[in-house]
Amino acid sequence: MADLAHRRALILMVIAPLLWSIAGVVTRNLSPELQAQGRFEITFWRSLFAAVFVGGYLLLVRRDFIGALTRAGWPGLLSGCMWATMFICFMLSLTLTSTANTLIVLAVAPLITAILARAVLKAPIALRTWLAIAIAMAGIVWMFAGGLRIESPTSLLGMLIAFGAPLASAINFVVLKKRGQSVDLIPAVFLGGVISAALMLPFSLPLIALPRDVALLAVLGFFQLGLPCMLLVVAARHLSATELALLALLEVLLGPLWAWLGAGEVPAGTTVFGGALVLGALILNELAAARDRGLTRARVG
Repeated sequence: MADLAHRRALILMVIAPLLWSIAGVVTRNLSPELQAQGRFEITFWRSLFAAVFVGGYLLLVRRDFIGALTRAGWPGLLSGCMWATMFICFMLSLTLTSTANTLIVLAVAPLITAILARAVLKAPIALRTWLAIAIAMAGIVWMFAGGLRIESPTSLLGMLIAFGAPLASAINFVVLKKRGQSVDLIPAVFLGGVISAALMLPFSLPLIALPRDVALLAVLGFFQLGLPCMLLVVAARHLSATELALLALLEVLLGPLWAWLGAGEVPAGTTVFGGALVLGALILNELAAARDRGLTRARVG
């Protein structure tokens, strides 16, 4: 039964980054004016629609909107603040520095998560996991090193802001593992969307999104943000914090693939090779973990 739950959680943690990774392809279809001047507005609409999606689920499917929010308590509020930080820092960093710089900073998320999980949860981190983290980080650097540019203090500021995303995700993963077994933290995704939208609205005015833009941003909010974040919360009940952080890196691999399939942007050789390193590290880590679980069961049996 535990193995089945673990496998289902793994499936959810493949679906989640698959959905996260469509952001680039969808945003390329926004109006040129919004793409050039409206990153705050993009974050506002995306966060708002994510909150609407999760709130609708709690209200119409769970039929327990107020009760779910109340029971989430302070862990839900803390997790919601971390979701909001991730939503905001990623988009703000892109306004100040290059995509490559941002993604390279995000590569440290598994390392920060492992250190925090070890300190707070007292969770043992296997040597194979440390190796997987190191290889995955190296692979992402390899993928985007060609685009790494620190050309100004603004670019450096963008990278510092980007660091808020992996730090917040690490804290969030630890909260999900520490409290997510006893408290339903799906409402935290709703809170994250509300907090992010409220903070971004003043910077988004006057709103310039066209009706078609709003429709596309609704798709992003519903299916690229709200739904996959909910899936991650469910998967967190059966995966370690470090597993969550490593598997979340699939988003970085799948983004260039969508750009190739959806926009004809052929990935460079370094992108392919670095991506293969990351994917290999993730697969080998999960295979080794499955072997260890099998050996443990055999000894117990």
